[in-house]
Order: sequence, then structure tokens, then C-alpha cells
Amino acid sequence: MSKRYLIKSFIKNNVVLLIATVCAIISCFFVTPDAQYIEYFDFSTLVCLLGMSVVISALKNIKFFRILARKIIGLFKTTRSAITALVVITYVASMLIANDMALITFLPLGYFVLHSAQKEEYMAYTFTMQTISANLGGMLTPFGNPQNLYLYNYFSIAPSEFFAIMILPTLFAVALIAVCCIVIRSEKITAVEDMEETLNKPRAIIYFILFAYMIVLVFRLVPYWTGLFVIPVILVMDRKALLKVDYALLLTFCAFFVFTGNLARIPEVDAFFRSLLEWNVMLTGVLSCQIISNVPSAALLSGFTQNYSALLVAVNIGGCGTLISSMASLISYKSFSLYRPKEKLKYLLLNGALNFGFLIILTLLCLFVL
Repeated sequence: MSKRYLIKSFIKNNVVLLIATVCAIISCFFVTPDAQYIEYFDFSTLVCLLGMSVVISALKNIKFFRILARKIIGLFKTTRSAITALVVITYVASMLIANDMALITFLPLGYFVLHSAQKEEYMAYTFTMQTISANLGGMLTPFGNPQNLYLYNYFSIAPSEFFAIMILPTLFAVALIAVCCIVIRSEKITAVEDMEETLNKPRAIIYFILFAYMIVLVFRLVPYWTGLFVIPVILVMDRKALLKVDYALLLTFCAFFVFTGNLARIPEVDAFFRSLLEWNVMLTGVLSCQIISNVPSAALLSGFTQNYSALLVAVNIGGCGTLISSMASLISYKSFSLYRPKEKLKYLLLNGALNFGFLIILTLLCLFVL
């Protein structure tokens, strides 16, 4: 295999990483690297991503998701009910373990369900709906999304007020997701693989303990760095799992941390956002998410306005839209690219259409109803 082929293959499979890296490098010419750069990185998120990815890889290797997929097919016997179940699971999980972790956990399950039923033509739609559900699922609670937790603490919002602000946008989002699930064709599905898989229970128990610990870590009940202890355990039990982790995704996050961190320190960008917020907080927040993602937008814009209710809604529904509007969207794109590399364009078109559809409808509803 030639070097030229390897380079070409790397570029083809890591377009988002390369774009993020280029953006980060360009931004460094505007903000000279200094000690403040270290503050850009959300090490808690990086450790959570790494630890959860390692555990998920280990669970894949003992065929856990394949076995669970067969159970789901046995319980939900049509494409509509099975895909709806996957979307609901992802939605609920995002409220408990955040959108990034929900996707890392349940996108593989979506793949195995559709692959086992030979319904892979639904994969782009399923992954897109799981992504939208993950991005919108955590709206209702302060800990559901990172931007929620930041704004909740920054403005000292009372729990009852937070709920009052987000209840209507949440209901709007649930209604739209339900419509998108209802329109799925109800085709009968059965597992086509005859081989009965047997779960390695001792390993499964250990992996689930590690998985549970990572969830505790996501809730910040233990120091984030303790999540690194997952690595030596998996190294002893299944070192191949470490090789299957998507390290390019972690590097993509690092590149975006540098890019968005530098943007916030450029005076012209600062002045630009101040003028926009004087015009309309919600639309500014939504548009900002499309360019620098929702979490950095919350951090950047919170210093320029006291209208936290509009900003809170904006950085939640703003998670829909472009691939970089939410880091969770990058996770979905990378995962889909690994499973269906020849259908990346199809995914981007469908994902863009549905995401912008949700974004436009939710933005209009929130502007005129709230």
C-alpha cells in the first residue's frame, strides 16, 4: 500500500479534522499562543469522550450491541417502531449523560439494529434523527447540555425559572421529532443473522461497571481525571479496544477548542457580537452556534447580554443546523463515515435538510410564541 494512497485515504476520512485544524492554525495568527490557551480545553469533556469510547469499543468486541440489537428487533418488529425506539433511547439518554455521550453510546446500537435487519438504507435517517434527539433532548434540565449548566450557574437561574423557560421549546422539539418518526415506513423486520451470539458475562459485568463509573464522572460526582483509570483496565482485558477508539474525533475537538477560544479573544469579533446582540439575542445566539458551536456561543455571548432566557433557548435550538453547531453532530458524522463511507454525501444532504428544517421551525416558533 503506497504512501500516496494512505495520505489520500487519511484526507478522505478526516475532512472535518483537517478543516478544524486549518481553522485553529489560522486563528493562531490573530491570537498569539500564550498561557491562556490551556484554558480553551475542556479536559473533562475530552476525558469523558476517551473513557466512554474505550468502554464502548470493549462492549463491541464482546458482541454486546449485536446481541442487544437482536433483542430490540424481537421486541420492535417494524422499521418505524425500532427506529423510534432508538431515537427515544437517545433522547432520554441525552438528558442523563449529555448529548455527546448519548451518541457515542447509542449510535453503534442503531447501526447493529439496522445491519442485523438488513435495513441499512435507513441508517442516514436514523443517525440524523438520533443526532437531533441528542442535541434537543437535554434542553429541559440544567445538566442536560453543557451550555445549560454554564448559563444556569453564570446567571444564577432558579430551577423553577429554568424549567419555565425551556418547557415550551422542549414540547415543540418533541412534537417535531414525533412527526419525523411517524413518517417512517412501517416495514416488518427480522434478524437475518442465524448465528446466536453468547455474551461473555464476566467481561460484560466489568465493562458495565466502567460504563457506570463514566456516567458518574459525566455528572461531575468524581474528579474527571479519574476516568483515565479506564484505560489500564481495558489494556489488560482487551487491548484491541484501545486501537478502535476514534482518536481523530478527540483531535477534532482539540482543534475546535483552539479555534473558538481564539475567536472570543479577537476584538473585532467581540465588537461584532455586541452589535448583533443589541439587534436580537435569540437570532444572534442561533447564528453564532452555526459558526462556533453552541457551548462556545453560550460562553462568548453571556458576557454581552442580561437576556439569559432568550440566550438559553438560542444555544439549545442552535445545536441544530451545521455540522459544527454542536460537537455531537461531528460525532455522528464520524460514526456514519466509518459504517457507510460511500454514503457520506447522502448523509450530509439528509442531515443538513432535517437539521435546518428543525432549526428554522423551532426558531420561528420560539420567536413568535415565547
